[in-house]
Amino acid sequence: MSDGPRLPGVEREDDEDRIVCHVDADCFYASCERLREPDLRGEPLVVGMGYEPGETVGAVATASYEAREFGVESAQAISTALERLPRRTAYEAGKLDDDRERAETGYYRPVDMDYYELVAADVREILHDCANVVREVSIDEAYLDVTDRTAWEVADGFARHIKDRIRREVGVTVSVGVAPTMSAAKIASDFDKPDGLTVVQPGKIRDFLAPLEVDLLHGVGPVTARELREMGLETAGDVAAADPEPLVERFGERGRELYDRARGEDDRRVEPKGDPKSFSRESAFAEPVTEPSPKYEQIETLAAAVADRAQREGALYRTIGVKAVTPPYDVNTRERSLPGPVDEPDLVDRIARDLFTEFETDPVRKVGVRVANLEFAAADQASLESWERSGDDPEPSSESPTGTAASDDRTAGQSSLTDFS
Repeated sequence: MSDGPRLPGVEREDDEDRIVCHVDADCFYASCERLREPDLRGEPLVVGMGYEPGETVGAVATASYEAREFGVESAQAISTALERLPRRTAYEAGKLDDDRERAETGYYRPVDMDYYELVAADVREILHDCANVVREVSIDEAYLDVTDRTAWEVADGFARHIKDRIRREVGVTVSVGVAPTMSAAKIASDFDKPDGLTVVQPGKIRDFLAPLEVDLLHGVGPVTARELREMGLETAGDVAAADPEPLVERFGERGRELYDRARGEDDRRVEPKGDPKSFSRESAFAEPVTEPSPKYEQIETLAAAVADRAQREGALYRTIGVKAVTPPYDVNTRERSLPGPVDEPDLVDRIARDLFTEFETDPVRKVGVRVANLEFAAADQASLESWERSGDDPEPSSESPTGTAASDDRTAGQSSLTDFS
């Protein structure tokens, strides 16, 4: 690491100056369910598929840490999980024959992907605000290159700032690992879950990895871990000190990668997966607000911010949407599709206001505005006038899921940290 500030135009001498954060939500689906049902906090909770009427098979998607104490695990058969953790509803219905105490029963909730994606979008917005480069891996984890945002001397505080923002503004808990490489940051985020924060300083990666069991190495699953142990390699330190040739003979090129990763060597860069599909901005109130005026003021501010970002990114949009979060945490979204891609800030404001009218007298704890179905081009600015001349008018699209029992319209979405989708 350099001894002082880098001069403009001077390249880094090595990769140890890089500061990579891996952000991983703790039991994300369970955390989302607890947002809309606060009474589930601290209770054993299983989120899965296959226990709904008409379903005979299924698996656990997420088990809360309280449920894991009963032996419930992700990917476990739902039938097995619910045998180990009888649902509280079953207890209340008098269907349990054993002597388990009431506190030892738990809850089951079916997967609600649309709702989880809405919550993930809130997290994603914070991540992009905290880093210039973000690589979204899945709905509940992402890599951030924060080299240009902080320094190693204060990396701990910066990572804690990310954690605190997500907890305060979204309501879910994440664990963060910080390291000079992606693979070490990933391992660090798992090191002290839940609600963990582990920083691996430059020059300390190998010492950090050495005592870890081989199955904790990034990319090592149960089969590979068993084969490594058969070779007499129990820890990452064992792999790092081994002759790499037998590893290559056993695993091919992946053997060389395992050897390098165990030694803390990983030259991959954090790179986005592609152009974003939408831009959004949100704002929460300290307390639920019923009066229309403060809500519309926020809508106006958010619409301007989203339209400005689209212009700066050179993006046109075909969809404009709003979000209204009502107590306790019911997420309602409305959107309208346009006849063609446009770049019109005034239109974003006008349509956002129009879509929000049904919530203007409801208590609202958070509002949001987004533009979606983006097209990136350096062409001249498009306006709605050219499309309206064709005789087409923007028409409302079907409603997005509200995340409540009253919601009938559910649309499929991607299982990634996508904007407000």
